[in-house]
Amino acid sequence: MMQIEDLVPGHEVLPEGSDPSHNNKKMGKGKQQQQHMILFAHPDNNEANPSDVKVESKIVRRDNERQRRQLMAVLNASLRSLLPHELIKGKRSISELMNEAVNYITQMKRKIPELNAKKEKLRRLYEYDSSAQEFGLENETLGHDLVNSVTNIMVGPTCLGGVEVVISSSCSEDEGLPLSRVLKLLLAEGLCVVECASTRVNERVFHTIQCEVDDLECVDLSELQRKLNLQI
Repeated sequence: MMQIEDLVPGHEVLPEGSDPSHNNKKMGKGKQQQQHMILFAHPDNNEANPSDVKVESKIVRRDNERQRRQLMAVLNASLRSLLPHELIKGKRSISELMNEAVNYITQMKRKIPELNAKKEKLRRLYEYDSSAQEFGLENETLGHDLVNSVTNIMVGPTCLGGVEVVISSSCSEDEGLPLSRVLKLLLAEGLCVVECASTRVNERVFHTIQCEVDDLECVDLSELQRKLNLQI
């Protein structure tokens, strides 16, 4: 005999010999609809509802789109914070902001060599000023010892982008360095001499020569100083 638990849940158990149609008539239309709903919604029904799948996929797509928009808003704000104020004034779309960012990066790449050149000039100028201060301090403290020293030559950049040559030599004609040799060498190296001044301090003579150059980066100051020292 068939057990009750083997029957499909949601179905009414009919006695043997009974007419299902007659039973449905007695059940009434509302009862039949309720029985149909129970069968459709019962968890034993493994078929998925297509409408539920569509709704769920729409919810997933909507959540993904919301997350994408939030991420784009964060990235857009971060990009705006990195650009100069004049590039982000007014209402700009994301595409316009991206174009401004690309142009700004290109301009910065072009300025990098110029900034490096300015930094190198300032570094050389600082080193030259430090050497000149040390040289002046030694000149004041050593006094008589500098009179017997050999001729000293220092080469460094100027704040105007030129070259300055400072020559310190003894007042004695035998130990002094003729300026003609220095001037010839400077002209041979492509420098244009615009000023030359001489000062006498503690029995020594200081010659300061100001030169102009087309491009200071093309002049090797250490090599120029080495060549001038060879003239001593």
